[in-house]
Amino acid sequence: MEVFTPAEAAALLKVPESWLRKKATARQVPCTFLGKHLRFSAQDLEQIIRDGHRDPITGRVRRNTT
Repeated sequence: MEVFTPAEAAALLKVPESWLRKKATARQVPCTFLGKHLRFSAQDLEQIIRDGHRDPITGRVRRNTT
């Protein structure tokens, strides 16, 4: 299994490394600690993306009242 450093994972996700480290330390994103070393698996990155997904907000269809 391949694992990524915080810098590598942040680059793949296109987010600041500081944001990713902060979220991982707060246990707000999936991650792995190997001893004191923070790492991310491909599955962790996929889950971060899935958890960040938001459906678009659609407005109500307006009816013509004339």
